[in-house]
Amino acid sequence: MRDEDELKYPGPAGESGPVLHTTTTRVPNGLEPGQLVVSRNRKWNGKAHWVVPGRYVGEDQHGWWIFQGTNEFCSRPGAAFYTRSDAVLLVPREGDWVATFYDSAHPGGVRVYIDLAVGHEWTHIRPEVTEFHVIDMDLDVIRTEARGVFIDDQDEFAEHSVSMHYPQRLIEDIQAAADGLYHAVKAQHAPFDGTDVEWFTKGRTT
Repeated sequence: MRDEDELKYPGPAGESGPVLHTTTTRVPNGLEPGQLVVSRNRKWNGKAHWVVPGRYVGEDQHGWWIFQGTNEFCSRPGAAFYTRSDAVLLVPREGDWVATFYDSAHPGGVRVYIDLAVGHEWTHIRPEVTEFHVIDMDLDVIRTEARGVFIDDQDEFAEHSVSMHYPQRLIEDIQAAADGLYHAVKAQHAPFDGTDVEWFTKGRTT
């Protein structure tokens, strides 16, 4: 890995500030369908963000799929709720993002919600329990029934780019990734072509 790549993805270790994150593992080890996977997000400065539990359902050429069912408890500092629809999370094999697909029961009509994110890391906690960690980079690519496809939180990204001191290369890469994902979702390129449907089925029967 080139030096600039190592600097691109520091892994904030807490309130003390960022450190070089050179041990990120993109490939999980020993996952079996039905196992608990807790997805934990944090911000670039190390502050906690969303925690969402789910069950691992399998992998394909796109990555690893986690079923997040209705009535799961989700939380972040200052907010918490029980989910009101089923979802499947795709952790991609490569790329600065994770994608959540929702079924038609989502109260806001959201069907695809992509978080731009870096620092993907799988951590085995104990038998049948794994955590998936990622650093949320603010920008989201969303498809809803009412609005179609759009990029959200660009103001937040611009603000945090300054206040959290995002490296310039990271800013450029995240913006480029968001643009690419926007076009991929709009054109319904795989895995945004209905690939999620079979994973909903597997998740509800696993």
